[in-house]
Amino acid sequence: MDVRNKRNFILLGHAQSGKTTLAESMLYFSKATTRKGKVEDGTTVSDYSFDEIEKKNSINLSLLFCEYQGNQIQIVDTPGYADFFGEVVAGARAVDSALIVVDATAGVQVGTERAWDIAQENNLPCMIFINKMDKEGADVNKVLADLKSSLSKNCVIIESLEDPLLMEAIAESDDSLLEKYLAVLRLSLEEIKSGLAQAVMQRKLFPVVVGSALTDKGIKDLLDDVLQYLPSPLDRAPVIADNPLKTGEKKEVILKEEASFSAFVFKNISDPFVGQLTLLRVFSGMLAANSGFYNVSRSLKERIGPIYFLQGKGERQVDSAHCGDIVAIAKLKNTGVSDSLAQEKEQFLFEPIVFPEPAISASVKPKSREDEEKISDALHKLAAEDHTFGVRHDPQTKELVVSGLGDLHLAVMVGRMKKRFNVAVDLGTPKVSYKETISKSAKVQGKFKRQSGGRGQYGDCWLEVSPLGRGKGLEFVDKIVGGAIPRNFIPSVEKGVRQASLEGAVAGYPIEDIRVTLVDGSYHEVDSSDMAFQIAGAMALRKAVMEAGPVLLEPIMDIEIYIPEECLGTISGDINSRRGRIMGMEIKGKQQVVKVQAPLAEMFKYANDLRSITAGKGSYTMRFSHYEEVPHKFAASIITQYQATKKQEEQ
Repeated sequence: MDVRNKRNFILLGHAQSGKTTLAESMLYFSKATTRKGKVEDGTTVSDYSFDEIEKKNSINLSLLFCEYQGNQIQIVDTPGYADFFGEVVAGARAVDSALIVVDATAGVQVGTERAWDIAQENNLPCMIFINKMDKEGADVNKVLADLKSSLSKNCVIIESLEDPLLMEAIAESDDSLLEKYLAVLRLSLEEIKSGLAQAVMQRKLFPVVVGSALTDKGIKDLLDDVLQYLPSPLDRAPVIADNPLKTGEKKEVILKEEASFSAFVFKNISDPFVGQLTLLRVFSGMLAANSGFYNVSRSLKERIGPIYFLQGKGERQVDSAHCGDIVAIAKLKNTGVSDSLAQEKEQFLFEPIVFPEPAISASVKPKSREDEEKISDALHKLAAEDHTFGVRHDPQTKELVVSGLGDLHLAVMVGRMKKRFNVAVDLGTPKVSYKETISKSAKVQGKFKRQSGGRGQYGDCWLEVSPLGRGKGLEFVDKIVGGAIPRNFIPSVEKGVRQASLEGAVAGYPIEDIRVTLVDGSYHEVDSSDMAFQIAGAMALRKAVMEAGPVLLEPIMDIEIYIPEECLGTISGDINSRRGRIMGMEIKGKQQVVKVQAPLAEMFKYANDLRSITAGKGSYTMRFSHYEEVPHKFAASIITQYQATKKQEEQ
């Protein structure tokens, strides 16, 4: 098919605005399907996974296609909930334009603003569909005013091309059209259509179509306008890539069928029947089935089998993928998300996808011992599909920790583990990786002596401990003189000290930021041994820490909180209640960015709390900064709890 007859766009909008129902309506109207599915019945093409059918919400992005008036249209349907925003971020990299869906009774909502932002970030031309006009209370004028004030004053309804207000807006988007319009106060129909298409492509105007996906009202107008005003793959904004063959050089991809092949991987799907499916967007050239490509990101060649167009969970096998196509390839061994594909002789390296960072964490506990071995494998397979879902093993707390964008996100992943891998787990609050250190110096003796008939055990050492700066770890210094401890036993003392430092002295956490100096000791010609000096070293360290003003350290996080200005006061109070401190503020677009440092222990549920405080308009990023001393009253509670648990275990 001629590339000029192709359109592809992403469906964006707030949850429950009707994106999936709209997709169903477009597929049915264009005769891509013979029946119109319903979200409430679990029969839609795009919401096909068991969890989407169960929850009656989109969770994953899905690919759809239809042909209309001799044109190929590909649609990326995406979820509206913030917990699954990674799907939106990925899908936006595969398309040339966006269709934003707005509820006619609710107007612009949080998800609408997020949709607008992601389209803006990816420089996508936009159309807007005001949906649910069949509902009581629907008010077009009110919603249009909302769009103009919240998104852009250049949102224009295109019910009639003869509308003088629309004609004036089109004229103002182009100097030559404006000159003619001012001269005769009129434009020809062809000038209106071409002028509007050009203005849409340049993001100067945003056409608004009105209708109802449920009753199919406005669907014909919408499809006609998609063909008329949204760009073809040839008309989209230039695609710029790095040139791996010349370091530091950028080059523009020639968006043509006859050009060298280039494509970008934006998503992996684990299909229960086909296996792993790799979704990619072809920017230029052609890729034949059962051929191969060069993976520029990994510097390797890979062979491929069949190529598919996806219709939800359905597949249509094709002989080749061409400029502008969004396709799937099964069972690729060495290709993953954000990889750039090309020919080896003509390479392009596209920018990788920047996914939202996980905002909430939970510890994973198996419900049965039989599941322990399966858990890690299942979680890592899920993480390979969803790049906003993280899995790590905390070496200090010995916990398996998962991270995601919210409680709903983690709950969905736990459900998938049960359904796909037959692994049942419980989620809990992760343990904080506290550390122990000292606040002053001390000198102590560690002496281990045991006699039980025959050869005994004897090890004796004197240690001096003193504080080191934050992040310095444990430093062991040997200052033995005169053979007080034989040279072959000094490594044994150090081994005992380091082992004891991992086990802690007051609360079971690693001891760090401490200098341990071995200054004296004694030995027995017969009874001294490696083991005896290890035990003596461990005894001495624990005793020294208790005498050197032990303190607990906690991880402090650097946090950037993105909120509307009206939420500043509430956020400031909330941060103070979490023992946090505001380090600065700046304005980024329509949002305030509050820079904060706060203890990790206070931030595990912050994603949900922030969503509640800001009515869903807030988001944040968080990364580790440094360790600081835990305030005394909190430290005392942690130590008391540890001692009680230890006593219970000993009994």
